[in-house]
Amino acid sequence: MASEDITKLAESLAKTKVGGGQLSFKGQSLKLNTAEDAEEVIKQIEEFDGLEALRLEGNTVGVEAARVIAKALEKKSELKRCHWSDMFTGRLRSEIPPALISLGDALIAAGAQLVELDLSDNAFGPDGVRGFEALLKSPACYTLQELKLNNCGMGIGGGKILAAALKECHRKSSAQGKPLALKIFVAGRNRLENDGATALAEAFGIIGTLEEVHMPQNGINHPGITALAQAFAINPLLKVINLNDNTFTEKGAVAMADTLKALRQIEVINFGDCLVRSKGAVAIADAVKEGLHKLKELNLSFCEIKRDAALTVAEAIEDKTELEKLDLNGNCLGEEVCEQLHEILEGFNMASVLGSLSDDEGEEDDEEEEEDEDEEEEEEEEQQQLKERGAEEQESLTPKKIIDSQASTPVPSPPVDVATFLAFPSPEKLLRLGPKCSVLIAQQTDTSDVEKVVATLLRISSVFKDEAPVKTAVHETTDALMKKAFSSATFNSDAFISNLLVHMGLLKSEEKIKTVPSLYGILMTLNHMVQQDYFPKNLAPVLSAFVTKEPLQLLVSCSTPGGELLAPS
Repeated sequence: MASEDITKLAESLAKTKVGGGQLSFKGQSLKLNTAEDAEEVIKQIEEFDGLEALRLEGNTVGVEAARVIAKALEKKSELKRCHWSDMFTGRLRSEIPPALISLGDALIAAGAQLVELDLSDNAFGPDGVRGFEALLKSPACYTLQELKLNNCGMGIGGGKILAAALKECHRKSSAQGKPLALKIFVAGRNRLENDGATALAEAFGIIGTLEEVHMPQNGINHPGITALAQAFAINPLLKVINLNDNTFTEKGAVAMADTLKALRQIEVINFGDCLVRSKGAVAIADAVKEGLHKLKELNLSFCEIKRDAALTVAEAIEDKTELEKLDLNGNCLGEEVCEQLHEILEGFNMASVLGSLSDDEGEEDDEEEEEDEDEEEEEEEEQQQLKERGAEEQESLTPKKIIDSQASTPVPSPPVDVATFLAFPSPEKLLRLGPKCSVLIAQQTDTSDVEKVVATLLRISSVFKDEAPVKTAVHETTDALMKKAFSSATFNSDAFISNLLVHMGLLKSEEKIKTVPSLYGILMTLNHMVQQDYFPKNLAPVLSAFVTKEPLQLLVSCSTPGGELLAPS
């Protein structure tokens, strides 16, 4: 290292901010390649007593420099906050995992108990997640409250690895009597898509302590949004939900609205540019009107919301005294409706909360029928993309070398989890859940909620095949779920049967309910269910009365050899 370079480095270090247990090299553009390059940084770390926070943002750290910095950190047991965003500028992707491994191992060796870990704006991809996977699973992260991974390019594979690590951290920390209590999770701009979001949703559901979730710009569509909504429902402390620039459509928006009704601490909802459309906006407005008294910000901008729905949203905030901002910009309102919005809010003495409407798209007269067709086309495209992506992911996640020429640890395909199976059921996924699939699904289903039990049962039965492994897995999983449900004192068996018949299309409902596309799986599953001891015998005649009606008789006789369905046991 040239003497002038050392002088320059020394000058930069002289500007280092020190105080409150924090040592900061933030934004100094240090280029730390070798052990010699890092000597002054190491000296500062070693001489700092009571180091609680280390800021390395805005520099670039190579493998060798990371190794020697890590050595210095091995004695810093009081370190709690690692602000390590944007510290690999200009590095090869293959350099980042070994650097992260060195730093992570040091924190583990030091016995640190982290509160915050920020690795945002480091383009490490899925392999980079492997670099701090061991750290996340270690005692150093049992105390973690804030995890920030914005703009890291993790992709679906990285999202799954991250989710598995968080679940393992929670499991291990729970065994120690102090479960992981993560409060803030940030992972915007990571291309997580449905599968990555669904995997993380399962982790969120297990953790249950989240207060803020920021996952904008991740290419998540309604299946992933629905999985997240279900997870958010069991995180009652949630204050901030930022899913900006994903694609809800009506299905995702309705699922999220249902969750919002169960949350009491929400302060910020950012669903801007999420294509919630009019029906989704109305559902969200209903949730806002029913509760959310602490709401400070509601962003539904650029969501293709039309006239009546926008007015419904405005009317829903009447008693939200804490509200500071309502953003409806970029929708399809027209000048007249924009004026009406101002009038409504002026009537509530809340005109100041309405954001700019300068990017309004003007009133549109598209038919709802066309909107529904668009959604159906989107869903078909999503399913096709999912199949194609699944094949590509299997190839990309086959064992390979991920660290450097000296590392040959294979990367196995991430295992299927319950949330993934329920979001995208298939016989293969059910089998890949392993021998404990029945117990796992039963444990993660709220059997006090009839609708959830029906939905879970229909997803399980939809993968039924008359092949021994699949048939056995479906039966065992059904038995575990329904035995738990029927044995619960709070489970309404009559409501369950009615709800099930509605979803099978055998009983009419006042509400528009999407029925199952094929009755084969559920009929075969019911045929097994009614013969089990846990099934209430008084319910059999009710089912029998419906499934033996024309034109279902033909289907029953074709589906079940010998016409066994609902035969007395």
